[in-house]
Amino acid sequence: MRVFVLQVKRRYLILVILLVFFSLLPQTQRPSILSVFAPDRLIPIYSVQTEQKKVAISFDATWGTELTDEILEILSTHELSTTFFLAGYWVDKHPEYVVKIAAAGHEIGNHSYSHPHLNSLDEKGISYELVKNENLIQDLTGQRTSLFRPPFGEYSNKVISTASSLGYYTIQWSVDSLDWKNLTSGEIYERIMAQIKPGDIVLFHNAAPGTPGAIRRIIPDLLAQGYEIIPVSQLIYKGEYYIDHTGRQYPGKGGRG
Repeated sequence: MRVFVLQVKRRYLILVILLVFFSLLPQTQRPSILSVFAPDRLIPIYSVQTEQKKVAISFDATWGTELTDEILEILSTHELSTTFFLAGYWVDKHPEYVVKIAAAGHEIGNHSYSHPHLNSLDEKGISYELVKNENLIQDLTGQRTSLFRPPFGEYSNKVISTASSLGYYTIQWSVDSLDWKNLTSGEIYERIMAQIKPGDIVLFHNAAPGTPGAIRRIIPDLLAQGYEIIPVSQLIYKGEYYIDHTGRQYPGKGGRG
């Protein structure tokens, strides 16, 4: 009996040490770590497996509009369509910009209504957040949203399965511009260009001061390298697909879809 107790204590200590170690890893590595301890954990789409030089850039809108016109102008100059994930309270406050973004040909994604910690809500609360925002966006633009980005990048099986039941693909990102930390345009540029590869989804924000200057350089440089910049829905696979433990989406069978 004593030997058994000692074995349990030893295993518990090892697990605690591993969890502490893994919690210190960069956030982009965490899905694979979490899946070690929870093999049935659902994972959002972080990136897409493709041999083609295609990437998606996305903008989260949760505060401000001051830089949105400049961003739209830059995208228009290069005749690009991208994806804007809009929070519902932002939609309520700035309906004219929701219409403007849609009229410019950009895809709109659902970023919940009030930008809460969805893991703390039950299925009914999660559904309310998504449906309320969906109705607002659809009333303003006629667009039916099919992409969902969880607030704070937080998710769980409950969040993903609830979103899926409403017809949503849950989307994260594989390259974070960190523009929300008020990095300079140059810092954002260097960060993105050092990391980006085919199939990546890049996260920007519509009101971060360094973002317009950064994308003025990033977009033409990516295009010069032969990249195609497309909306998220055109990058991801529909129908049969699976997502590996890192959040990379693959076409066909081979894992959980």
